[in-house]
Amino acid sequence: MILSIIVPVYNMAADGKLEYCLDSLVNQTLSDYEIIAVDDCSADASYAILKDYEKRYPDRFHAVRSEVNRHQGGAKNIGLKLAKGDWIGFIDSDDWITPDMYETLINKAEETGADLVGCDYCLTDEHSMKTGQIVPNNRPGQSGVLDDEKRRSLILDGGSLVVKIFRRSMIIENELWFPEDIFYEDNALGNSYLLLSKHFEYIEKPMYYYYQHDASTVHTISERRCEDRMEAGRLMLKEARRHGFFEKYEPELEYSFTLLFYVNTLFTYMAGVKRPRHAFVKALGKEMKRTFPEFENNPYYMERTHEEEKKLIGMQLRSTCFFMLYYKLLWAYRRWRKK
Repeated sequence: MILSIIVPVYNMAADGKLEYCLDSLVNQTLSDYEIIAVDDCSADASYAILKDYEKRYPDRFHAVRSEVNRHQGGAKNIGLKLAKGDWIGFIDSDDWITPDMYETLINKAEETGADLVGCDYCLTDEHSMKTGQIVPNNRPGQSGVLDDEKRRSLILDGGSLVVKIFRRSMIIENELWFPEDIFYEDNALGNSYLLLSKHFEYIEKPMYYYYQHDASTVHTISERRCEDRMEAGRLMLKEARRHGFFEKYEPELEYSFTLLFYVNTLFTYMAGVKRPRHAFVKALGKEMKRTFPEFENNPYYMERTHEEEKKLIGMQLRSTCFFMLYYKLLWAYRRWRKK
């Protein structure tokens, strides 16, 4: 078995979304592969759809049902433990891929000896194979045998896991099991999946279609999801220490943690939660300073963070009350200007 494709599924039965994803998988040009679709205790007809595909494609499709809801991380872990392929690929159940994506990635791995291969993706809001907004997921300079420079670059700009394939032996030997019962599980494990590989190859071609809709994780903001992003940041650092690369890449990890745990959480929370709580915002800032007291002096933070964001962050660290009042007035003013 060459490849195992793992598909976490949760309440995807409506509007043909799940079928569009699965059709793109069962029609891959790669000859030797399996699809492991894990239903995460859906409340709709998702599992029935998976069983139908298993009946129609018994040689390559396996439908599995989790008895409890474990979120995508738990579903992925179930799939990983059942996988027989030498390679692993992940795909979100509301996305789809070109017919030759996995064959192209596998061929690149075999040609170069890489144990990690990725491509680009495109953003789309319609179910079609029309190329949408192309998003470069990596850079050509990251390709090749991974040295310290390339690994630093991958921490900073590693891109998405779903557009990559991984050697299963690397995952199993390093026990790269995803955290369960939280969102943003890829953020927690992403660095480990990339840095523990030895050779990365990047194909500058969009072969993955990332479906944009209001119900997706990135468009659904709540305090619970913000807490999950914070936990993913904590787990990211824990993983770096477990695998022994925290000290070597501390500046890069500090910036990645700052972005994931603090900056993204702070601004999505303020913009997306209806009634932001002072206690939540204050605790967020305090933990950031406790974890990395000098994060504002990090060279990547200084270079990559927008000046207005730096101003607002400094304000929040000095006074959460003043920051929240200023932020509310700023957003009200901007809404008024758009009218």
